[in-house]
Amino acid sequence: MTKVVLITGASSGIGKAAAIAFAEAGYSVAAAGRNQSALDGLAKQHPNVLHPFISDLDGPHACNLLVEACLKQFGRLDALVNNAGILERANAEETSDRLWRNTMSVNLDVPFYLSRAAIPHLKKTRGRIINISSDWGINAGKRAVAYCVSKSGLIMLTKTMAKDYAADGVTVNAVCPGDVLTPMLEKEAAEQNANIQDWHARSPTGRLTEVHDIAAAILYLASGAAAQITGTTLLVDGGANA
Repeated sequence: MTKVVLITGASSGIGKAAAIAFAEAGYSVAAAGRNQSALDGLAKQHPNVLHPFISDLDGPHACNLLVEACLKQFGRLDALVNNAGILERANAEETSDRLWRNTMSVNLDVPFYLSRAAIPHLKKTRGRIINISSDWGINAGKRAVAYCVSKSGLIMLTKTMAKDYAADGVTVNAVCPGDVLTPMLEKEAAEQNANIQDWHARSPTGRLTEVHDIAAAILYLASGAAAQITGTTLLVDGGANA
């Protein structure tokens, strides 16, 4: 039986790399996101196994519908990758009610709602939940108060669900990327008038983490080799937080 993974934020960056990695590993992939053209383009790379799901996850009902759509399409669910997230730079004084609530909604509420909907089905397959947090969920960053708090909360959500569902064979883990070489990071470097090559040189490994590095960690945690790993936060940062 082909395994099925549902990945949010799959139209770009880490989510896109994860979708490709799972497809190449033989999974059927429900790639969820809001960018229709990007998801359609992604699906063309693996038309037999990768299926786009256009979804604006703005509350529990939308999250329930996405899980139901995945089950209707594939009949089972083996892994959920809660990857969709947002970051807006602001300290506490600069953080509006809208910014705070929107960040918590996307980064923390949606992973909870999706996990809650998925768990009954993951119990049947002894499945996996992989939450994409951040090294800023462990060690705070400047001018990102809502983001840091939401990602820290996601780590605690990971740990509590891991304990609650370990006896059911469902593992729940968090991947915590450091700086990842993406267009968003390159844009931030340009805004700071920084040389991206200097950021490569600052890394203990001599290079920034790339999306395929994160995708490999996600795929590992979804694999049978990680059956005894649950409640873990896996830093993928080239040693930057050591």
